[in-house]
Amino acid sequence: MPLTDRLLLGPGPSNPYPEATAALARPLLGHMDPEFLSILDDTMARLRLVFRTDHALTLPLSGTGSAGMEACFVNLLEPGDTAIVGANGVFGDRMCEVARRCGADVVRVEEQWGMPLDPQRLLEAQREHPQARLVAVVHAETSTGVENEIAPLRALQDTDTLLVVDTVTSLGGIPVEIDGWGVDASYSGTQKCLGVPPGLSPVTFSPRAVTRLQSRERPVQSWYLDLSLIANYVSGATRVYHHTAPVAMVVALHAALGAILDEGLEAAWARHHAVGTRLQRELAELGFRLVVPEGHRLPELTTAWLPDGADDATLRKALLEIYGIEVGGGLGEFAGKAWRIGLMGNSARERSVTTLLGALRELVR
Repeated sequence: MPLTDRLLLGPGPSNPYPEATAALARPLLGHMDPEFLSILDDTMARLRLVFRTDHALTLPLSGTGSAGMEACFVNLLEPGDTAIVGANGVFGDRMCEVARRCGADVVRVEEQWGMPLDPQRLLEAQREHPQARLVAVVHAETSTGVENEIAPLRALQDTDTLLVVDTVTSLGGIPVEIDGWGVDASYSGTQKCLGVPPGLSPVTFSPRAVTRLQSRERPVQSWYLDLSLIANYVSGATRVYHHTAPVAMVVALHAALGAILDEGLEAAWARHHAVGTRLQRELAELGFRLVVPEGHRLPELTTAWLPDGADDATLRKALLEIYGIEVGGGLGEFAGKAWRIGLMGNSARERSVTTLLGALRELVR
Protein backbone atom coordinates (compact mmCIF):
# COMPACT_ATOMS: atom_id res chain seq x y z
CA MET A 1 0.00 0.00 0.00
CA PRO A 2 1.61 3.30 -1.05
CA LEU A 3 2.02 5.97 1.59
CA THR A 4 0.26 9.32 1.20
CA ASP A 5 2.44 12.36 0.56
CA ARG A 6 1.91 14.73 3.47
CA LEU A 7 2.94 18.28 4.20
CA LEU A 8 4.37 17.77 7.68
CA LEU A 9 3.79 20.93 9.70
CA GLY A 10 3.59 19.39 13.15
CA PRO A 11 6.21 19.37 15.90
CA GLY A 12 8.20 16.72 14.02
CA PRO A 13 9.02 14.91 11.90
CA SER A 14 9.36 17.56 9.21
CA ASN A 15 9.61 16.92 5.48
CA PRO A 16 13.23 15.94 4.85
CA TYR A 17 15.60 17.80 2.59
CA PRO A 18 15.67 16.19 -0.90
CA GLU A 19 19.37 15.52 -0.39
CA ALA A 20 18.59 13.42 2.68
CA THR A 21 15.88 11.46 0.85
CA ALA A 22 18.21 10.77 -2.07
CA ALA A 23 20.96 9.63 0.29
CA LEU A 24 18.68 6.97 1.75
CA ALA A 25 18.56 5.31 -1.67
CA ARG A 26 22.34 4.93 -1.91
CA PRO A 27 23.82 1.41 -1.76
CA LEU A 28 24.22 0.27 1.82
CA LEU A 29 27.69 0.07 3.33
CA GLY A 30 28.87 -1.89 6.34
CA HIS A 31 29.32 -0.01 9.59
CA MET A 32 33.07 -0.82 9.60
CA ASP A 33 33.56 -0.11 5.89
CA PRO A 34 36.33 2.50 5.42
CA GLU A 35 34.09 4.42 3.02
CA PHE A 36 31.35 4.68 5.65
CA LEU A 37 33.81 5.61 8.41
CA SER A 38 35.02 8.47 6.21
CA ILE A 39 31.41 9.66 5.82
CA LEU A 40 30.93 9.33 9.59
CA ASP A 41 34.03 11.44 10.24
CA ASP A 42 32.80 14.12 7.85
CA THR A 43 29.34 14.02 9.42
CA MET A 44 30.87 14.71 12.84
CA ALA A 45 32.86 17.61 11.37
CA ARG A 46 29.68 19.05 9.86
CA LEU A 47 27.87 18.65 13.18
CA ARG A 48 30.58 20.70 14.87
CA LEU A 49 29.93 23.49 12.39
CA VAL A 50 26.16 23.41 12.99
CA PHE A 51 26.54 23.13 16.79
CA ARG A 52 29.16 25.94 16.58
CA THR A 53 31.65 23.97 18.65
CA ASP A 54 35.14 22.56 18.61
CA HIS A 55 34.22 19.68 20.96
CA ALA A 56 36.04 16.55 19.82
CA LEU A 57 33.29 14.27 21.16
CA THR A 58 30.53 15.30 18.75
CA LEU A 59 28.65 12.48 17.05
CA PRO A 60 25.33 11.20 15.70
CA LEU A 61 24.02 8.88 18.41
CA SER A 62 21.85 5.91 17.41
CA GLY A 63 18.32 6.76 18.52
CA THR A 64 15.97 9.74 18.52
CA GLY A 65 16.33 12.91 20.58
CA SER A 66 15.08 11.18 23.71
CA ALA A 67 18.03 8.79 23.44
CA GLY A 68 20.30 11.82 23.31
CA MET A 69 18.65 13.19 26.43
CA GLU A 70 19.12 9.92 28.26
CA ALA A 71 22.74 9.64 27.06
CA CYS A 72 23.63 13.03 28.53
CA PHE A 73 22.11 12.21 31.90
CA VAL A 74 23.30 8.62 32.28
CA ASN A 75 26.87 9.54 31.31
CA LEU A 76 27.11 12.58 33.58
CA LEU A 77 25.05 11.61 36.65
CA GLU A 78 25.59 9.04 39.37
CA PRO A 79 23.27 8.14 42.27
CA GLY A 80 23.29 10.87 44.90
CA ASP A 81 24.31 13.66 42.52
CA THR A 82 22.27 16.86 42.45
CA ALA A 83 20.71 17.90 39.15
CA ILE A 84 19.11 21.34 38.69
CA VAL A 85 16.54 21.24 35.90
CA GLY A 86 14.49 24.00 34.31
CA ALA A 87 10.90 22.85 33.81
CA ASN A 88 8.42 24.91 31.79
CA GLY A 89 6.99 22.21 29.54
CA VAL A 90 6.85 18.50 28.76
CA PHE A 91 10.51 18.11 27.90
CA GLY A 92 11.77 19.91 30.97
CA ASP A 93 9.57 17.53 32.97
CA ARG A 94 11.06 14.62 31.04
CA MET A 95 14.57 15.78 31.93
CA CYS A 96 13.54 15.70 35.60
CA GLU A 97 12.26 12.15 35.26
CA VAL A 98 15.36 10.88 33.48
CA ALA A 99 17.60 12.49 36.10
CA ARG A 100 15.49 10.93 38.86
CA ARG A 101 15.88 7.50 37.29
CA CYS A 102 19.66 8.04 37.34
CA GLY A 103 19.37 8.31 41.12
CA ALA A 104 19.94 12.07 41.21
CA ASP A 105 18.39 14.50 43.67
CA VAL A 106 16.43 16.76 41.33
CA VAL A 107 15.99 20.47 42.03
CA ARG A 108 13.20 21.79 39.79
CA VAL A 109 13.19 25.43 38.68
CA GLU A 110 9.67 25.85 37.35
CA GLU A 111 7.81 28.35 35.20
CA GLN A 112 4.26 28.20 33.90
CA TRP A 113 3.70 26.69 30.48
CA GLY A 114 4.00 29.26 27.70
CA MET A 115 6.44 31.45 29.65
CA PRO A 116 10.25 31.42 29.43
CA LEU A 117 12.54 30.44 32.27
CA ASP A 118 14.54 33.21 33.91
CA PRO A 119 18.18 32.07 33.59
CA GLN A 120 19.05 33.99 36.75
CA ARG A 121 16.79 31.65 38.73
CA LEU A 122 18.80 28.70 37.42
CA LEU A 123 22.03 30.42 38.44
CA GLU A 124 20.58 31.20 41.87
CA ALA A 125 19.64 27.54 42.27
CA GLN A 126 23.23 26.60 41.50
CA ARG A 127 24.51 29.05 44.10
CA GLU A 128 22.16 27.42 46.62
CA HIS A 129 23.41 23.97 45.53
CA PRO A 130 27.07 24.55 44.56
CA GLN A 131 27.69 20.80 44.63
CA ALA A 132 25.21 20.30 41.77
CA ARG A 133 26.62 18.06 39.06
CA LEU A 134 24.69 19.82 36.31
CA VAL A 135 22.12 22.42 35.33
CA ALA A 136 19.86 21.29 32.49
CA VAL A 137 17.48 23.34 30.38
CA VAL A 138 15.52 22.99 27.14
CA HIS A 139 16.51 25.64 24.61
CA ALA A 140 13.39 25.28 22.43
CA GLU A 141 10.52 23.78 24.43
CA THR A 142 8.62 21.77 21.82
CA SER A 143 5.47 21.44 23.92
CA THR A 144 4.90 25.20 24.25
CA GLY A 145 6.86 26.99 21.53
CA VAL A 146 8.97 28.93 24.04
CA GLU A 147 12.64 29.81 23.57
CA ASN A 148 14.59 29.72 26.82
CA GLU A 149 17.62 32.01 27.00
CA ILE A 150 20.89 30.07 27.34
CA ALA A 151 23.68 32.65 26.97
CA PRO A 152 23.63 33.91 30.61
CA LEU A 153 24.22 30.37 31.83
CA ARG A 154 27.78 30.63 30.55
CA ALA A 155 28.51 31.81 34.12
CA LEU A 156 28.43 28.11 35.11
CA GLN A 157 31.85 27.77 33.48
CA ASP A 158 33.23 29.46 36.60
CA THR A 159 31.81 26.66 38.76
CA ASP A 160 32.14 22.87 38.91
CA THR A 161 28.57 22.49 37.61
CA LEU A 162 28.08 21.35 34.02
CA LEU A 163 25.55 22.92 31.64
CA VAL A 164 23.33 20.51 29.66
CA VAL A 165 21.08 21.93 26.92
CA ASP A 166 18.33 20.28 24.87
CA THR A 167 18.60 21.60 21.29
CA VAL A 168 16.23 19.06 19.71
CA THR A 169 13.96 21.69 18.15
CA SER A 170 16.50 24.49 17.80
CA LEU A 171 19.57 23.04 16.06
CA GLY A 172 19.61 24.21 12.45
CA GLY A 173 16.60 26.49 12.90
CA ILE A 174 17.68 29.25 15.28
CA PRO A 175 21.09 30.29 16.61
CA VAL A 176 22.78 27.64 18.75
CA GLU A 177 26.21 28.59 20.11
CA ILE A 178 27.58 25.64 22.06
CA ASP A 179 31.04 27.09 22.65
CA GLY A 180 29.87 30.69 22.89
CA TRP A 181 27.33 29.80 25.58
CA GLY A 182 29.64 27.48 27.50
CA VAL A 183 27.45 24.41 26.98
CA ASP A 184 29.08 21.22 28.29
CA ALA A 185 26.65 18.69 26.82
CA SER A 186 23.90 19.01 24.28
CA TYR A 187 21.68 16.70 22.29
CA SER A 188 19.39 17.23 19.33
CA GLY A 189 17.27 15.21 16.90
CA THR A 190 17.42 14.78 13.15
CA GLN A 191 13.69 14.99 12.39
CA LYS A 192 13.15 18.67 13.05
CA CYS A 193 15.20 21.60 11.73
CA LEU A 194 17.97 19.31 10.44
CA GLY A 195 15.50 17.94 7.87
CA VAL A 196 16.27 14.21 8.19
CA PRO A 197 13.90 11.35 9.09
CA PRO A 198 13.85 10.45 12.81
CA GLY A 199 16.44 7.99 14.07
CA LEU A 200 19.58 9.86 15.14
CA SER A 201 20.43 12.21 17.99
CA PRO A 202 23.42 14.51 17.45
CA VAL A 203 25.30 14.82 20.75
CA THR A 204 28.27 16.96 21.78
CA PHE A 205 30.35 16.79 24.98
CA SER A 206 32.86 19.41 26.13
CA PRO A 207 36.28 18.52 27.56
CA ARG A 208 34.80 19.23 31.03
CA ALA A 209 32.01 16.74 30.37
CA VAL A 210 34.47 14.16 29.05
CA THR A 211 36.60 14.56 32.19
CA ARG A 212 33.48 13.97 34.28
CA LEU A 213 32.70 10.84 32.25
CA GLN A 214 36.22 9.51 32.70
CA SER A 215 36.23 10.13 36.46
CA ARG A 216 33.00 8.31 37.31
CA GLU A 217 33.03 6.02 40.33
CA ARG A 218 30.49 3.65 38.76
CA PRO A 219 30.09 2.44 35.18
CA VAL A 220 27.49 4.23 33.08
CA GLN A 221 24.19 2.53 33.87
CA SER A 222 23.36 2.09 30.16
CA TRP A 223 25.84 -0.01 28.19
CA TYR A 224 24.25 0.97 24.88
CA LEU A 225 24.54 4.72 25.60
CA ASP A 226 27.95 4.63 27.29
CA LEU A 227 29.87 7.34 25.44
CA SER A 228 33.20 6.15 26.82
CA LEU A 229 32.65 3.00 24.75
CA ILE A 230 31.05 4.65 21.72
CA ALA A 231 33.94 7.12 21.52
CA ASN A 232 36.27 4.23 20.70
CA TYR A 233 34.16 3.48 17.62
CA VAL A 234 33.66 7.01 16.28
CA SER A 235 37.26 8.22 16.67
CA GLY A 236 40.85 7.09 16.56
CA ALA A 237 43.01 5.24 14.09
CA THR A 238 41.66 1.89 15.30
CA ARG A 239 37.86 1.70 15.47
CA VAL A 240 36.48 -0.62 18.14
CA TYR A 241 33.08 -2.13 17.33
CA HIS A 242 30.38 -1.17 19.81
CA HIS A 243 27.03 -1.61 18.05
CA THR A 244 25.86 -1.63 14.44
CA ALA A 245 25.53 2.01 13.45
CA PRO A 246 22.42 3.03 11.46
CA VAL A 247 24.48 3.51 8.32
CA ALA A 248 21.76 4.79 5.98
CA MET A 249 20.61 7.36 8.54
CA VAL A 250 24.13 8.68 9.02
CA VAL A 251 24.53 9.03 5.25
CA ALA A 252 21.20 10.92 5.12
CA LEU A 253 22.29 13.21 7.95
CA HIS A 254 25.58 13.85 6.19
CA ALA A 255 23.68 14.92 3.07
CA ALA A 256 21.23 17.17 4.95
CA LEU A 257 24.02 18.88 6.87
CA GLY A 258 25.69 19.49 3.54
CA ALA A 259 22.50 21.15 2.26
CA ILE A 260 22.30 23.38 5.33
CA LEU A 261 25.94 24.39 5.14
CA ASP A 262 25.69 25.03 1.39
CA GLU A 263 22.73 27.34 2.07
CA GLY A 264 24.67 28.91 4.93
CA LEU A 265 23.78 28.40 8.57
CA GLU A 266 22.83 32.03 9.09
CA ALA A 267 20.70 31.92 5.93
CA ALA A 268 18.89 28.83 7.25
CA TRP A 269 18.21 30.64 10.53
CA ALA A 270 16.89 33.66 8.60
CA ARG A 271 14.62 31.44 6.48
CA HIS A 272 13.09 29.84 9.57
CA HIS A 273 12.62 33.28 11.15
CA ALA A 274 10.94 34.75 8.06
CA VAL A 275 8.36 32.00 7.59
CA GLY A 276 7.69 31.64 11.31
CA THR A 277 7.01 35.32 11.88
CA ARG A 278 4.78 35.45 8.81
CA LEU A 279 2.72 32.51 10.09
CA GLN A 280 2.38 34.04 13.54
CA ARG A 281 1.28 37.37 12.08
CA GLU A 282 -1.34 35.91 9.74
CA LEU A 283 -2.79 33.30 12.12
CA ALA A 284 -4.35 36.15 14.09
CA GLU A 285 -6.45 37.06 11.04
CA LEU A 286 -8.08 33.61 11.30
CA GLY A 287 -8.98 33.90 14.97
CA PHE A 288 -5.98 32.05 16.43
CA ARG A 289 -4.27 33.61 19.46
CA LEU A 290 -0.57 33.03 20.07
CA VAL A 291 0.32 31.33 23.35
CA VAL A 292 3.83 32.68 23.87
CA PRO A 293 4.58 36.38 24.55
CA GLU A 294 6.35 38.30 21.80
CA GLY A 295 10.11 38.11 22.12
CA HIS A 296 10.08 34.53 23.40
CA ARG A 297 8.38 32.76 20.47
CA LEU A 298 10.11 30.10 18.43
CA PRO A 299 9.82 30.82 14.69
CA GLU A 300 10.12 27.10 13.90
CA LEU A 301 7.40 25.93 16.33
CA THR A 302 4.31 28.08 16.88
CA THR A 303 1.72 27.39 19.56
CA ALA A 304 -1.66 29.02 19.07
CA TRP A 305 -4.99 28.82 20.87
CA LEU A 306 -7.78 27.61 18.59
CA PRO A 307 -10.42 30.06 17.39
CA ASP A 308 -13.56 30.27 19.48
CA GLY A 309 -15.90 27.39 18.67
CA ALA A 310 -13.31 25.36 16.76
CA ASP A 311 -12.99 21.68 17.64
CA ASP A 312 -9.39 20.49 17.74
CA ALA A 313 -9.87 16.90 16.55
CA THR A 314 -12.40 17.77 13.84
CA LEU A 315 -10.30 20.58 12.40
CA ARG A 316 -7.03 18.64 12.38
CA LYS A 317 -8.76 15.63 10.80
CA ALA A 318 -10.17 17.79 8.00
CA LEU A 319 -6.81 19.44 7.45
CA LEU A 320 -5.16 16.03 7.13
CA GLU A 321 -7.78 14.21 5.08
CA ILE A 322 -8.76 17.02 2.69
CA TYR A 323 -5.48 18.89 2.28
CA GLY A 324 -2.86 16.36 3.39
CA ILE A 325 -1.45 18.75 5.99
CA GLU A 326 -0.36 17.55 9.42
CA VAL A 327 -0.23 19.90 12.40
CA GLY A 328 0.26 18.94 16.02
CA GLY A 329 -2.24 19.07 18.85
CA GLY A 330 -1.43 20.45 22.26
CA LEU A 331 0.21 18.43 25.01
CA GLY A 332 -0.63 18.38 28.69
CA GLU A 333 -2.70 21.37 29.75
CA PHE A 334 -2.77 22.58 26.13
CA ALA A 335 -4.43 19.38 24.84
CA GLY A 336 -7.58 20.08 22.84
CA LYS A 337 -7.09 23.84 23.20
CA ALA A 338 -4.01 24.75 21.18
CA TRP A 339 -2.07 23.67 18.13
CA ARG A 340 1.65 23.25 17.60
CA ILE A 341 2.58 24.23 14.05
CA GLY A 342 6.09 23.39 12.89
CA LEU A 343 8.01 25.10 10.10
CA MET A 344 11.23 23.17 10.32
CA GLY A 345 13.98 22.10 7.98
CA ASN A 346 12.77 21.65 4.41
CA SER A 347 9.21 22.42 5.59
CA ALA A 348 10.29 25.96 6.55
CA ARG A 349 9.27 27.44 3.20
CA GLU A 350 6.94 30.24 2.11
CA ARG A 351 4.87 27.71 0.17
CA SER A 352 4.22 25.78 3.40
CA VAL A 353 2.79 28.90 5.05
CA THR A 354 0.74 29.82 2.00
CA THR A 355 -0.66 26.29 1.69
CA LEU A 356 -1.57 26.01 5.36
CA LEU A 357 -3.17 29.44 5.58
CA GLY A 358 -5.14 28.81 2.38
CA ALA A 359 -6.52 25.56 3.77
CA LEU A 360 -7.38 27.16 7.10
CA ARG A 361 -9.25 29.96 5.37
CA GLU A 362 -11.45 27.30 3.79
CA LEU A 363 -11.99 25.43 7.06
CA VAL A 364 -12.23 28.23 9.63
CA ARG A 365 -15.13 30.49 8.67
